[in-house]
Amino acid sequence: MVREGLETIVGMTRDPSFGPLLLFGLGGVQVELLKDVVFRVHPLTDVDAREMIREVRGFPILEGMRGETSVHLVGLEEVLQRASQLVGEHEALQEMDINPLVAFPDKVAALDARFRIAR
Repeated sequence: MVREGLETIVGMTRDPSFGPLLLFGLGGVQVELLKDVVFRVHPLTDVDAREMIREVRGFPILEGMRGETSVHLVGLEEVLQRASQLVGEHEALQEMDINPLVAFPDKVAALDARFRIAR
Protein backbone atom coordinates (compact mmCIF):
# COMPACT_ATOMS: atom_id res chain seq x y z
CA MET A 1 0.00 0.00 0.00
CA VAL A 2 3.01 2.29 0.44
CA ARG A 3 3.90 3.60 -2.99
CA GLU A 4 6.84 5.88 -2.24
CA GLY A 5 10.25 5.00 -0.87
CA LEU A 6 12.77 2.35 -1.83
CA GLU A 7 12.49 -1.24 -0.67
CA THR A 8 15.47 -2.69 1.17
CA ILE A 9 15.98 -5.85 3.20
CA VAL A 10 17.69 -6.51 6.53
CA GLY A 11 18.10 -10.11 7.57
CA MET A 12 19.99 -12.54 9.74
CA THR A 13 20.76 -16.23 9.83
CA ARG A 14 22.98 -18.30 12.11
CA ASP A 15 25.83 -20.05 10.35
CA PRO A 16 27.22 -23.14 12.13
CA SER A 17 30.82 -21.97 11.56
CA PHE A 18 30.58 -18.18 11.82
CA GLY A 19 27.58 -17.59 14.04
CA PRO A 20 25.09 -14.83 13.24
CA LEU A 21 25.40 -13.31 9.76
CA LEU A 22 23.58 -10.07 9.03
CA LEU A 23 22.39 -9.16 5.54
CA PHE A 24 21.53 -5.91 3.78
CA GLY A 25 20.38 -5.32 0.24
CA LEU A 26 17.75 -3.98 -2.07
CA GLY A 27 14.46 -5.51 -1.03
CA GLY A 28 11.20 -6.68 -2.48
CA VAL A 29 11.43 -8.29 -5.89
CA GLN A 30 14.99 -6.99 -6.38
CA VAL A 31 16.43 -9.27 -3.72
CA GLU A 32 14.95 -12.30 -5.48
CA LEU A 33 15.88 -11.15 -8.97
CA LEU A 34 19.21 -9.34 -8.52
CA LYS A 35 20.51 -10.96 -5.31
CA ASP A 36 22.23 -7.63 -4.59
CA VAL A 37 23.03 -8.25 -0.92
CA VAL A 38 26.03 -8.08 1.39
CA PHE A 39 26.76 -10.01 4.60
CA ARG A 40 28.72 -9.26 7.77
CA VAL A 41 29.43 -11.36 10.83
CA HIS A 42 27.81 -10.15 14.07
CA PRO A 43 28.47 -7.84 15.89
CA LEU A 44 28.23 -4.86 13.54
CA THR A 45 30.00 -1.61 14.21
CA ASP A 46 28.84 1.71 12.82
CA VAL A 47 31.55 1.37 10.17
CA ASP A 48 30.28 -2.11 9.21
CA ALA A 49 26.72 -0.80 8.82
CA ARG A 50 27.86 2.14 6.70
CA GLU A 51 30.02 -0.10 4.49
CA MET A 52 27.27 -2.70 4.02
CA ILE A 53 24.89 -0.09 2.62
CA ARG A 54 27.52 1.35 0.31
CA GLU A 55 28.69 -2.06 -0.98
CA VAL A 56 25.44 -3.10 -2.64
CA ARG A 57 25.56 -2.52 -6.39
CA GLY A 58 22.29 -0.60 -6.12
CA PHE A 59 23.76 2.00 -3.75
CA PRO A 60 23.49 4.79 -6.35
CA ILE A 61 19.71 4.28 -6.25
CA LEU A 62 19.72 4.72 -2.47
CA GLU A 63 22.01 7.73 -2.76
CA GLY A 64 19.63 9.44 -5.16
CA MET A 65 20.77 9.11 -8.74
CA ARG A 66 19.46 11.22 -11.65
CA GLY A 67 18.31 14.03 -9.42
CA GLU A 68 16.28 11.86 -7.04
CA THR A 69 16.46 12.55 -3.31
CA SER A 70 18.69 10.28 -1.23
CA VAL A 71 17.02 7.95 1.22
CA HIS A 72 17.70 8.24 4.95
CA LEU A 73 21.07 6.44 4.92
CA VAL A 74 21.75 7.12 8.59
CA GLY A 75 18.39 5.54 9.43
CA LEU A 76 19.34 2.41 7.47
CA GLU A 77 22.66 2.26 9.33
CA GLU A 78 20.83 2.54 12.65
CA VAL A 79 18.44 -0.30 11.73
CA LEU A 80 21.42 -2.55 10.90
CA GLN A 81 23.10 -1.73 14.21
CA ARG A 82 19.90 -2.33 16.17
CA ALA A 83 19.35 -5.62 14.35
CA SER A 84 22.86 -6.66 15.36
CA GLN A 85 22.12 -5.67 18.96
CA LEU A 86 18.88 -7.68 18.89
CA VAL A 87 20.75 -10.74 17.61
CA GLY A 88 23.37 -10.38 20.33
CA GLU A 89 20.82 -10.09 23.11
CA HIS A 90 18.59 -12.98 22.00
CA GLU A 91 20.43 -16.20 21.18
CA ALA A 92 17.12 -17.95 20.53
CA LEU A 93 16.68 -15.78 17.43
CA GLN A 94 17.68 -18.08 14.56
CA GLU A 95 16.53 -16.13 11.50
CA MET A 96 15.23 -12.66 10.80
CA ASP A 97 13.88 -11.16 7.59
CA ILE A 98 12.67 -7.56 7.45
CA ASN A 99 11.49 -7.20 3.87
CA PRO A 100 10.55 -4.68 2.80
CA LEU A 101 12.25 -2.15 4.98
CA VAL A 102 11.19 0.93 3.04
CA ALA A 103 13.62 3.83 3.02
CA PHE A 104 12.29 7.36 2.60
CA PRO A 105 14.26 10.63 2.52
CA ASP A 106 13.48 11.28 6.21
CA LYS A 107 12.80 7.86 7.77
CA VAL A 108 12.73 4.09 7.33
CA ALA A 109 9.72 1.85 7.95
CA ALA A 110 9.49 -1.93 8.32
CA LEU A 111 6.44 -3.12 6.41
CA ASP A 112 6.86 -6.86 6.89
CA ALA A 113 9.05 -9.01 9.12
CA ARG A 114 9.57 -12.70 9.83
CA PHE A 115 11.44 -14.14 12.81
CA ARG A 116 12.32 -17.77 13.56
CA ILE A 117 12.95 -18.53 17.22
CA ALA A 118 14.61 -21.70 18.54
CA ARG A 119 12.61 -23.87 20.90
